[in-house]
Amino acid sequence: MNEILKIGSEIGRLRKVLLHRPGKEIENLVPEYLGKLLFDDIPYLEAARLEHDGFADILTQNGVEVLYLEDLLVESLESEEKRYEFLKTFIRESAITSKNLTEKLIEYLMDMSLFSMLQKVMSGIRKDEIKISKISSLTEITNKNYPFYIDPLPNLYFTRDPGSIIGNGISINSMHTSARNREPLFLKWIFNNHPIYKTDKIPHWYKGDAPFSIEGGDILVLSDKIVAIGCSERTSAEAIEIIAQRLFKNQSGFEKVLVFEIPSCRAFMHLDTVFTMVDYDKFTIHPGIEGPLNVYEITQGKADILNFEVHHDDLSKILSKALNIPGIELIRCGGGDAIVSGREQWSDGSNTLAIAPGVVVTYNRNYVTNDILTKKGVKVLTMPSAELSRGRGGPRCMSMPLYRENI
Repeated sequence: MNEILKIGSEIGRLRKVLLHRPGKEIENLVPEYLGKLLFDDIPYLEAARLEHDGFADILTQNGVEVLYLEDLLVESLESEEKRYEFLKTFIRESAITSKNLTEKLIEYLMDMSLFSMLQKVMSGIRKDEIKISKISSLTEITNKNYPFYIDPLPNLYFTRDPGSIIGNGISINSMHTSARNREPLFLKWIFNNHPIYKTDKIPHWYKGDAPFSIEGGDILVLSDKIVAIGCSERTSAEAIEIIAQRLFKNQSGFEKVLVFEIPSCRAFMHLDTVFTMVDYDKFTIHPGIEGPLNVYEITQGKADILNFEVHHDDLSKILSKALNIPGIELIRCGGGDAIVSGREQWSDGSNTLAIAPGVVVTYNRNYVTNDILTKKGVKVLTMPSAELSRGRGGPRCMSMPLYRENI
């Protein structure tokens, strides 16, 4: 078993994490295209970066090694040939079919330093940056008023969703929306080319090339035996079944996948929007998910056949039985008060990042929920969040854990 990656729980002491510091992609958000790019508002980049740096500081001060997505990409693109191939793939994934435009974009990007090139593909390429003298496709004519050749990737600071470490392997996910469908490409490139992460010792539970969507916010590793996955607006039943089959077939150590059926709506975007683990026997939740709800238990049958069992019960009972822990405590966002929980849930009050058992990072703006967690014996490390929270994702959303200690 490799010791490069290891996630056997949601609460084991966090030792290594992948982040992306918000960049110029945030400044390419404009009101006309907020919905297309999955934003409700426009964060102020300078302040968002300061908040994100504060997040990284909390992690490093607590013994977590912080890696940045762009740094790993630089280390994965050491040759000009790889850089060229990466750009061809990225432009194709950006739905550009014109040969002439593709060549112009590659020429423009190859003329930059490697780090600047990566910042540019993440931030997007506006039409006023490149002069195209010859129109070579109908798309260029019909989209003449659209300001971008390549759309920005403003959701990229939510590194949780494009990839998930499960046990000692990775799921390179397939995103539900076109606004985010290029994000897994960065991880795919790293895990195929990076000198450390390119290794046949790392199993790939999902490879990002299947037609079925699955996103990391729906994947919670409850223990070294149990994975919980939300069947949601953004994660399909087909993708969950593929991952379950591969986990069991490859002797990952996981014995059970619990599939939580959650409503397909923005308030319940991912499982971790409404439900995160903060200690051995404590979870913070959106009151709307307490139940009763449907949970489907998947286990390995004979001859690679999966067994399915349906449970319809309250969340606390389901978790208590699955983890074999009596008295599971569900801590409601906002204390269950309709006004407070509604307000704090909007700012991801239930989306916490555990960095050790009973130690979590949260947004400071969710002060009611934070106070309740503290009174329940949870150590709460708060971070500034006025701008980052405008993207509708919390500390767990903004982090892709790579290595946790066993609990």
